[in-house]
Amino acid sequence: MSLPCRALVLFGATGDLARRMLWPSLYALHKENLLPGAMQLVGAARHAVTQGEFIERVREAVRTSANAALYDDATFAAFASRIRYAAVGIGETRGLESLRAALPSGPGGVIYYFSTGPDLFGPIALGLRAANLVDEHSRAVVEKPIGHDAASAEAVNDALGSAFAENRIFRIDHYLGKEAVQNLIALRFGNAIFEPLWNSTAIDHVQITVAETVGIEGRWGYYDRAGALRDMVQSHVLQLLCLVAMEPPAAFTPSAVRNEKVKVLWSLRPITGEHVNRNTVRGQYAGGYIDGKGVPGYLEEEGAHSESGTESFVAIRAEVDNWRWSGVPFYLRTGKRMKQRTSEIVIQFKPAPFNIFAGIGQGLDANALLIRLQPNETITLSLMHKKPGLNQMQLGEVALNLSPGGAFGTDRRRIAYERMLLDVLRDNPALFVRRDEIEASWRWIDGIVEGWRVAGHAVRPYSAGSWGPSEAAALTERHGHHWHE
Repeated sequence: MSLPCRALVLFGATGDLARRMLWPSLYALHKENLLPGAMQLVGAARHAVTQGEFIERVREAVRTSANAALYDDATFAAFASRIRYAAVGIGETRGLESLRAALPSGPGGVIYYFSTGPDLFGPIALGLRAANLVDEHSRAVVEKPIGHDAASAEAVNDALGSAFAENRIFRIDHYLGKEAVQNLIALRFGNAIFEPLWNSTAIDHVQITVAETVGIEGRWGYYDRAGALRDMVQSHVLQLLCLVAMEPPAAFTPSAVRNEKVKVLWSLRPITGEHVNRNTVRGQYAGGYIDGKGVPGYLEEEGAHSESGTESFVAIRAEVDNWRWSGVPFYLRTGKRMKQRTSEIVIQFKPAPFNIFAGIGQGLDANALLIRLQPNETITLSLMHKKPGLNQMQLGEVALNLSPGGAFGTDRRRIAYERMLLDVLRDNPALFVRRDEIEASWRWIDGIVEGWRVAGHAVRPYSAGSWGPSEAAALTERHGHHWHE
């Protein structure tokens, strides 16, 4: 049930995320009549720009976005009538007075979206509380990262909690808004054929890969303090692992879903000093070629310094210590300047217990469920089929397409933030990350970071345009597995 809402305030309204994702998503929701009729959109940032200049920035953001095809002048004019701009100075005397003036009066709470650096989450929350701009219906939406370790995450959560109730804090991981991720939940819990096989009896191993072809894109200051482990594994990768490994919730309600997700994090086997060398690999990209074009190495990027030991790639062999997953390795991999841009989950089933076709020279490939999140959202299940023709039972692998596009018509591909923003408006936190999830994931990550420090675990070089350092292949191959590429 939706809570009353009179305005959405977007802090960081002129930033990169707002330009690429948030304004285009809000425009799409407006065009489809999914925003409350009287709700106002307030852009808040430090820049002193006029109302007209800001509207033109939003127009350009929509026209150059993934939702550009939705643009038309009449719809945008109506959308623009919702927008106000306020120049704010967090931590300054009367810094939020311009925001107060821009907010409409009347009943209903305000959604505050923190599209800023994480160091501002606490000051913004405390500033809103001090200015009496928060009521019982107000909601806070915050982007990752929440802190850089367990202690700092707790501090940020404490600051947010001082202004907003926990059930009014929406911590976004936009991967959870992707259609293929939601279909993973539907496949698992809406079909009787999958759940009996979703365990160590039938599954050999699981792979989760989030690979990017881009480098650090001018974010040296942030990225060098974080690295691939904190930037990607702690958030996106572990959230995907939770959805794969969670037990069936009692119902599809926010509390039930998130209760099962956090149990997975509690069950992750710690990877500490004595285990990091065998179960993790750190890499750092050197110069190479992406799509035939030369690209610099990590230490050659703008603003870099030559002594950095930060990882731009990490691979992990993780284990979930419970009855369902005992003995099933979860291979996690993420990196920048990789050979291909892809985010995918591979559920690798065990081979058939006996090959009746061996006597006629036919091998059997084990079945695999592939859930690809990007660049295209698809779900396929590989099965063994007889090849057509008058042959003596020649077999080949065929991918059964489980992607919903063909069955349900050709809907446009949505920006994941559209769903996440709509769920905030509907007060549905099921696909948002709860405080205990954040802190449990950081505790597991902190153990790996400390293990690297104790073991002197150095980064391994890999060429840009490759699949990472050779040690990453050895991580799987020593257990008889190989990465899906």
